[in-house]
Amino acid sequence: MKEITVEELKARLDAGEKINLLDVREPYEYAEFNIGGQLIPLGNIQANAIDEIEDLRNEEVIIHCRSGKRSATACAILESFGFTNTTNVIGGVLAWQEKFPQ
Repeated sequence: MKEITVEELKARLDAGEKINLLDVREPYEYAEFNIGGQLIPLGNIQANAIDEIEDLRNEEVIIHCRSGKRSATACAILESFGFTNTTNVIGGVLAWQEKFPQ
C-alpha cells in the first residue's frame, strides 16, 4: 500500500487525471460530503462484494474514508484479494476539508 496526501490527490484531480477513487465510508457519510469517489463501504470490501471493481486489480486504486483508518484497512484487504496497486489517502475527508474548506 502506498500513501498519498490530500494535496497530491487534489492536484491530480485538478489536472484532469483519470483516477480510480474509492470512498469506503457509509452511505450517510457520503451523502453529507464526498469528493466524487465511487462509494463501496468497507463492509462490502470485507465481505468480498467488489464485483464492480474487479477490473481494477492491476490499476492504481486510491482509497479514502473519514480519517484514513478504514481506507488503510480496505487497501490491505484488497491487496489480499490480489489488487496490486492500492493507495491510501492520508487523513481522509477530514484532511481534505481542513485543507480545502468550502
